[in-house]
Amino acid sequence: MVSRGFGREKRLLTPRQFKAVFDSPSGKAPGKSVLLLARDNQLDHSRLGLVIGKKSVKLAVERNRIKRQIRESFRLNQHSLIGWDIVVVARKGLGDLENAELAQQFGKLWKRLARNRSSRDAEPSPGTSDTPHA
Repeated sequence: MVSRGFGREKRLLTPRQFKAVFDSPSGKAPGKSVLLLARDNQLDHSRLGLVIGKKSVKLAVERNRIKRQIRESFRLNQHSLIGWDIVVVARKGLGDLENAELAQQFGKLWKRLARNRSSRDAEPSPGTSDTPHA
C-alpha cells in the first residue's frame, strides 16, 4: 500500500531529476493553462515536481495556493500514478482558476496520465512474445 503522504521521497528535488523529465518525457497531458510531463522512474512510487514561475502566475500568494492544490490533488491520486516522475508546468491563466476548478482539472489530468501508462503497458514491448517458453 502506497502511503498517502507527500514526504521528501515523493518530490523531484534536484535540477537533474527535473531535466530527465523535460529531456525525455514518456507521457504528456496538456490541460487548460498547464502542461504535465511524465517519465518512468523505476520506483514503487510517483514523484512530483512543480514549475510555477512568476511569468505565468504573478502573485506569490496565488503561486503558493496553486502549489498546495496541486500537491493535495497529487497526494489523493498518487495510487494510480505509481512509477512516474511528473513535472507540472504552469502557463498563463492558471492563477485565475478557483480551487474547485483546479482540483477538477488535475483530477482529469492524473486520470489521463494513468490511462496513457496503462495503454502503453498493454502493448507488448518489442522482442517479447506472450507465448510461454518451455
